[in-house]
Amino acid sequence: MATRVVKKVKRKVKRQVAKAAANGQAKSTSATNGHVAETAPRPTKQRRASAEAMAAKQRDISVSEFFAKNRHLLGFDNPRKALLTTVKEAVDNSLDACEEGGILPELWVHIEQTATNRYKIGVQDNGPGILKKQIPLIFGKLLYGSKFHRLRQSRGQQGIGISAAGMYGVQTTGKPVKIVSKVSKRKPAHYYEIQIDTKKNQPEILNGRGEGVDIPPGDKGSAYIEKYGIEWVEEDHGTRVTIELEAKYQRGRGSVDEYLEQTAIANPHVTLHYIDPDGNERDYTRSTDQLPHEPKEIKPHPYGVELGRLATMLKDSKESTLSGFLTSTFSRVSGATAQKICKTAKLGTRSRTTRIGQREAETLYRAIQDTKIPNPATDCISPIGEDLILKGLHHVVPGEFYAAATRPPSVYRGNPFQIEVGLAFGGAAATQNVSRDLLEELLEETDTRTIRQFLINTFNGLGSDAAERIMKEAGLSTRQSPAKLKPKQIETLFNAMKNVNVAEGQSMEVLRYANRVPLQFQHSACAVTQTILQTNWRGYGLSQSRGSLPKGPVTVMVHIASVWVPFTSESKEAVASYPEIQKELRLALQSVGRKLGMYLRRRMKVKQQGERRNVFLRYLGEVANAVSEINAADRDKLYDQLLTVAKKRTADADMKMDDRGRVLDEETAAEFGDNVLIVDAVEAASAINRAKPQDEQPDDEE
Repeated sequence: MATRVVKKVKRKVKRQVAKAAANGQAKSTSATNGHVAETAPRPTKQRRASAEAMAAKQRDISVSEFFAKNRHLLGFDNPRKALLTTVKEAVDNSLDACEEGGILPELWVHIEQTATNRYKIGVQDNGPGILKKQIPLIFGKLLYGSKFHRLRQSRGQQGIGISAAGMYGVQTTGKPVKIVSKVSKRKPAHYYEIQIDTKKNQPEILNGRGEGVDIPPGDKGSAYIEKYGIEWVEEDHGTRVTIELEAKYQRGRGSVDEYLEQTAIANPHVTLHYIDPDGNERDYTRSTDQLPHEPKEIKPHPYGVELGRLATMLKDSKESTLSGFLTSTFSRVSGATAQKICKTAKLGTRSRTTRIGQREAETLYRAIQDTKIPNPATDCISPIGEDLILKGLHHVVPGEFYAAATRPPSVYRGNPFQIEVGLAFGGAAATQNVSRDLLEELLEETDTRTIRQFLINTFNGLGSDAAERIMKEAGLSTRQSPAKLKPKQIETLFNAMKNVNVAEGQSMEVLRYANRVPLQFQHSACAVTQTILQTNWRGYGLSQSRGSLPKGPVTVMVHIASVWVPFTSESKEAVASYPEIQKELRLALQSVGRKLGMYLRRRMKVKQQGERRNVFLRYLGEVANAVSEINAADRDKLYDQLLTVAKKRTADADMKMDDRGRVLDEETAAEFGDNVLIVDAVEAASAINRAKPQDEQPDDEE
């Protein structure tokens, strides 16, 4: 009896243990001398947080707090890129201010190293200056500006750039942004030291007891500036911003030096004075005194308005009737067009805008899409112009042939845009314009792991094939580290860079611009690069592998001007691939490509005929002597006759072209058309020498 009870209890215990194991919560059991210890009851499962607790944690997120945490979205994801982004935002603001004020821009850019991985950037312009009450808001508040809501071409759009650069400087160094602005020679200059309160997205003024400092004009103000060490180049008006930040200065691709050089190409009306961290000074003088055409502000086009925005515009409109709303709110909508839209939507022209609901708004939106409306006006954009593109490229990029093409304005999503393309062919590779000292500095600054990566990433247009030829000439392995090169190896590499002809293996260099601003990063994600890769350049005399850039000493500049450039991110580094934009890009590239193909074919013909003439000249004397001995003919007369025939047969070797690409003394010859510049070989060599560092210039006395 007792045995059966014990067995029954044991079976019960086993069932409890199995049940506890199945629930993930084993209960401890023990049996001693036939007695069983009862387990504690299983606790009920509780929620981690209640709705009230979660609601208590909800709060507003400031836009500056968001971008302070996600600064990589604005281009501050690494120290080297942060330096370039800061200079870029300051320069863009300065150029916009000068052009809007009708002033020929003159800029001063100074970069100074203050400590390890710390740099102080100063950018000053001769623009109209900024009013005192606006300075803290412009430099100390994100999403504050005058360009977001207006439809006209401008470099800045969102009101984030320069204030975000100042915020990054405060975060990495703790140093405030310093601003000096002056609106007139007779009025005082305003000096502020500012940092952003990221939780409130509001400026904090640190000097002048929270109100800034007014610097008096004249000698008294100059003494004040000198006493307190305020950075300012004496000008009657203008603005200077100084930001100290954690950064890395490095030459080569994606550097500040390259950005400023490309800025000078797209803005030939700008004079720019640049001092790099090593104290080297470089001036880019303007090549024209003509300001760009001032773009005019336009109203939004109906095709570019989506349904949700249309409903909001109807709600906020001050017009009482639907017809008045359409004609006053949108561009290119006349009274007759408004009647067509209302008729298609089956709405009365006198309908009250306040009484149009969601269903009527959706019907109105579809009617707008089905109605033929003229494209928006194009005086809201200001292209560079073909002549100025040629001047800018010739001024900065050494070469022998230049061509430019500007497409007619077009539209995407109701936004006007215009595509311009410039092309330069010839000139020495970037590796041949480097001095020995500069090469050593570049090797010290680079963070690449191999010599091959160093050559490709540092020098524009240098492909992998050319880099391997240089390394083979220098006797260096592909895995050799730049940091471990010995002086003798550096000398060997320098000589190889000078002696190896990399023209055939050189890749096309692509300069991308949006509203005259160079785009330095995200090349592969940009519509410009994708369209160039899709273009067949073999038909224009260049070698090209599938899916890669063409080979040769070619530089292509592409500029998109628009009231609203469709960037792929807030950092404004790549243009989105809209079909309308890519179509215009392709047509413009084909236009300059055809002119390049004509030039290369003519050049090849001249070269072939010249070689053919040399063969004739080599044997004409022997032929004249032999025929003279056989026929007793006059040798000199015979030689002159043979020479005349040889020159006639190889007349193309004497073909001469002027600087516009036209064949001289030949009216029937085919022409390149307008917007072509051909540089004499001697002048091209001179331009290449001007591009070399000073210590590489040949000595005239020698």
